[in-house]
Amino acid sequence: MNISLFDVLGPVMIGPSSSHTAGAAKLARIARIIAQRPFHRVRFGLHGSFAKTGLGHGTRQALLAGAMGLFEDDERLADAQILARQAGLEYEFYEIELEGAHENTAVITFFCDDGKTVQVTGCSVGGGRIKITEIDGLPANIRAESPTLLITQNDRPGVVGAVSGALAQSGLNIAIMRVSRETKGDIANCVIETDGRIEEELVERIRQLPNIRSVRAINV
Repeated sequence: MNISLFDVLGPVMIGPSSSHTAGAAKLARIARIIAQRPFHRVRFGLHGSFAKTGLGHGTRQALLAGAMGLFEDDERLADAQILARQAGLEYEFYEIELEGAHENTAVITFFCDDGKTVQVTGCSVGGGRIKITEIDGLPANIRAESPTLLITQNDRPGVVGAVSGALAQSGLNIAIMRVSRETKGDIANCVIETDGRIEEELVERIRQLPNIRSVRAINV
């Protein structure tokens, strides 16, 4: 069995739990980046262990703190509710049952100032690690362990090639690329993990390509 030092020591974090606290904070923080727009209200649907034991582990405070952009090692995690009130942010927690989902799963819904909603589903898989599994109903597989591009696009020939070309021009190497869709010819999500930081100039260049609906960069 291969066990890394990270698995033994865990992440730098505010406790008590790497899964229910650090992982929850990171999950909501990455979801905030995916939402990519100002919001005034956020709802957290808690599944499985998040719902059953989250109160004792500070999961709710961690999720709320992450949604406000706080990192896992921020000492203000425990004061998330106070900070939310000061910021005028409305929030709500509710329990939800999701078939086949990881025990530490949350459905995070952002109610944005422009009238749109963004829903991100993800889970804390242990040791402070996370996985985003769904964005606005489309499957996703984002672990946020390396710089990541999330592209929503029309499912048309040549789009992936154009995006790959833009990365090559910027000198960025693609480590992993995943493309998922629900229906042929409709909308697809493209997740690209890179070997280097993703600059805003590249994001804007990809945003201008034909058949691109949205581009978000997660630099971890």
